[in-house]
Amino acid sequence: MDEALLSRYKENPKTAYLASEYERVVREETELKAISAGELESLAREEFARLAEQKELLRAELARIAETVQEEEHYPNELVFEVRAGVGGEEAALFAEELSFMYRAYAEARGWQVRVLSESRAALGGYKEASFEISGVGSYKRMRFETGVQRIQRVPATEKSGRIHTSTASVAVLPLRKKSSVDIRPQDIEMEFSRSGGAGGQNVNKVETAVRVIHKPTGIDVRCTSERSQAQNREKALTILAAKLEALEEEQEAMKHAAERREQIGTGDRSEKIRTYNTLQDRVTDHRIKESWHNLPGIMKGGLDPILDALEVASEGRV
Repeated sequence: MDEALLSRYKENPKTAYLASEYERVVREETELKAISAGELESLAREEFARLAEQKELLRAELARIAETVQEEEHYPNELVFEVRAGVGGEEAALFAEELSFMYRAYAEARGWQVRVLSESRAALGGYKEASFEISGVGSYKRMRFETGVQRIQRVPATEKSGRIHTSTASVAVLPLRKKSSVDIRPQDIEMEFSRSGGAGGQNVNKVETAVRVIHKPTGIDVRCTSERSQAQNREKALTILAAKLEALEEEQEAMKHAAERREQIGTGDRSEKIRTYNTLQDRVTDHRIKESWHNLPGIMKGGLDPILDALEVASEGRV
């Protein structure tokens, strides 16, 4: 193993111990070479074989861990899921809340943790917008194609003439990476603080723990109320802002390669219409891969696996 690679392993906390063990084995091997002469040669031969086997096992394990780390950097195990009501007024807000329930139910069924980061409710029910943090092995890799506009076609409960209404909600899935590729300058942000409100005891209602961060150059704003302290909410909000800025950069880069972009599943463009839920026909259609599924009630309760499986297969064939 060359010195540069070994040095990288030593700098990574996940591989530092094994790298030091590898160095120890190399030192033993060097010392053995110095004393293995004459009658000790036959004994040393067995020891050399043992040390060589140890080195090979350590090399393999270091490579495996490094590959896992690289996979986690590309597909982290934490994400922020955001939903916003679109066209359709009251029905759009109700649909946004139903989508939130669907994704939360799916995440919880897989054993992932779900935390509410912020909620803004519509006057007559449903979400104007809301964001959630999802943590779990494979969470972002599994949900990475869900960004885009989704719509529902149904007859609202308040519609007496039986007319079908179409409402939309936009979804964004943002990976929370350990190392951000964007640099957020202090002079580019504004922070606002307020009381979180809701459940959580007297502290939540009396202390300004909720944080809103505004990125002045882009107008992106992030609100976080999930943590117990202002400092924790500020840190979380900045992490989410970094994820949003990364997503914006990636989308702008993809727009430069329009032809290639059309051949991909899930471009990360929040304006892209990706899916329609039709209650009258009990059907869900994903427009990117032109496939449909029935059992809409089951899907809305979190039964997303058939759809996500199909998207995964399609992405492997196209990317």
